Amino acid sequence: MTAEAFVRSNLALWSALAFLALIAVEQIAIRLFRRKGTTPLKDSAVSIALGYVSEPANAATAFITLGALAAVEPFRFATIPVSWGAFLLCFVLDDLRFYVHHRIAHRVRWVWAMHVVHHSSEHYNLPIALRQSWFKHFTGTMLLKIPLVLVGFDPIMVTFCGLLNATYQFFLHTETIDRMPRWYEAICNTPSHHRVHHANNPRYLDANYAGTLIIWDKLFGSFEPECADDPPVYGLVKQMNTLNPVKVLTHEYVGIAMDVSQRGLRWWQRLAYVFAPPGWSHDGSRETSQSIRAAAGFAPDARSKRARMVPAE
Repeated sequence: MTAEAFVRSNLALWSALAFLALIAVEQIAIRLFRRKGTTPLKDSAVSIALGYVSEPANAATAFITLGALAAVEPFRFATIPVSWGAFLLCFVLDDLRFYVHHRIAHRVRWVWAMHVVHHSSEHYNLPIALRQSWFKHFTGTMLLKIPLVLVGFDPIMVTFCGLLNATYQFFLHTETIDRMPRWYEAICNTPSHHRVHHANNPRYLDANYAGTLIIWDKLFGSFEPECADDPPVYGLVKQMNTLNPVKVLTHEYVGIAMDVSQRGLRWWQRLAYVFAPPGWSHDGSRETSQSIRAAAGFAPDARSKRARMVPAE
């Protein structure tokens, strides 16, 4: 076996070792060079374990997404030749696809039940990037890749762009980096922008869904800058207070099942408990991100098309 073949056949192993090495670098920065950040051992161990098991778990069900992409390929409207230009365009469009998927993941409870795993820690560090669900191919949002195939991009290229996007996002999950250069912060997603996304402060709820390019948030009204006078507090609005990996993975699905099975509900109310935004309830007894922001005195800024939160008068 050649060295190249060895590397290709062990790509997952090399990736795992690379991520662990970078986590070690973050530890050194925090503990030896006094950089900002916290990495509790048990919490990090849960994140790493969930992440590395998610790889084979999601690979086992990847046929759902890959099969759909292969099924629509014969019906594509055109064929875009593989080139660097095509790759760059595919990457940008796939990044937009990720933005849409990510925004849906925070606004549709069925998808949130998968994504909540990633937000379940009260800390923010590189291990958190690995804390992923094992059920991503069951949400339906992976089918957002179908339009890219229909317009002519090769399914393999589309899949590869998604992998690059996910790899880039690994580096966003750290407090050891304060701000990137101003021009970079204006165009790309950065640790500062993504810290906002992981925060449960009312100001920061439902903000900064970007994968690689923060321009989508600025364009579609979901951008919020990190404020020094309102430092991010990480985790869920209602913290889980558990490191049980089974509960971390399944608690929202259990909650959906319990809500849907309540007596006396109408059929549309049962559907709403699955597909309405997280926090929705048929009697209005629960808090949603919108009600939390309103209670904290934040409202949409009428002076801008952006859904920027400003103190309500």
